[in-house]
Amino acid sequence: MVFVVSSSRILRGPSTRDRLTALLLLSTTGAAALALLAEALDTPALRDAALAIVALATIIVFVRVSAERRREAPPPGERSDAEGER
Repeated sequence: MVFVVSSSRILRGPSTRDRLTALLLLSTTGAAALALLAEALDTPALRDAALAIVALATIIVFVRVSAERRREAPPPGERSDAEGER
């Protein structure tokens, strides 16, 4: 169910933020499935793959958030309204 919903949101959007959220949901679900398989099959390589997926998802979130903050920040030298009132 999660795979179907996430895949449809990744393909249809409507925004990049929606697509990224769906991709992160899909990656964390996949990592959880790999972690469960690693324990059930006693295969440490699957646990390592799950950790790698979670690490990549974390990096993607940090990059996206920093890009959005940079885009929303006022240009250098320009003061916002809150700073001008001090």
